[in-house]
Amino acid sequence: MIQYLDNIQHKDSKNFFLIAGPCIIEGEDMALRIAEKVINITDKYNIPYIFKGSFKKANRSRVDSFTTIGEEKSLEILKKVGETFNIPTTTDIHENEHAALAAQYVDVLQIPAFLVRQTDLLVAAAETGKCVTLKKGQFLSPESMKFAVQKITDSNNQKVAIIERGNSFGYTDLIVDYRGIPTMREYAPVILDVTHSLQQPNQSSGVTGGRPDLIETVAKAGIAVGADGIFIETHPTPETALSDGANMLRLDLLEDLLQKLTRIRESIL
Repeated sequence: MIQYLDNIQHKDSKNFFLIAGPCIIEGEDMALRIAEKVINITDKYNIPYIFKGSFKKANRSRVDSFTTIGEEKSLEILKKVGETFNIPTTTDIHENEHAALAAQYVDVLQIPAFLVRQTDLLVAAAETGKCVTLKKGQFLSPESMKFAVQKITDSNNQKVAIIERGNSFGYTDLIVDYRGIPTMREYAPVILDVTHSLQQPNQSSGVTGGRPDLIETVAKAGIAVGADGIFIETHPTPETALSDGANMLRLDLLEDLLQKLTRIRESIL
């Protein structure tokens, strides 16, 4: 997928690529600070980097959960991040009309896991001509993602990748089946969403839990089995994050992790 992004750095490094940023855009200053920090690290280790931030969260457990600081405001911030640092940006979309809207501001459109079977949404994203990432539903097999990919390619868009984010394991846990990564690589590049794979959904409080202590373990395994990219939500202070703080990586821990993952990548090439 990254071969289609003209503004991505280190494209020819043979390293994995990174999608990282806050779960949701909380403000311009924070977004710029996170992007700058990650860029300094990815430049050091020759990692192609895409900045991620949701402009709106629609799949919340409770109606009083935080959703956005404003759709257009958030999209403008994403655009500013991309222009300021000359890097590609991505956001997730939840409604058909969001595809054309978000495509005006970002380089990659992400389809959420719960919506990856929604044909009209996938076609709307594909028809923008932007790169499209498809999160594998927690309820889907790796083999079933072949048909989600075909919905994009049959819409005359070859710019597609799959994001693995674990499968439902009981009511309140997720587990990654690493056998699925080589299977899905037969259909499209595969990105391992490390932080969402460590969510603990459906908690009685209505707030999703997580296991950030296992981020390094899951990420290392993903690189070892050949994931093309890694997806990590990161925040300076996850405990104060407005969304998904329970499973995010603290920003000051990112460099150590990426250094280790780069070494693993080098060892398997």
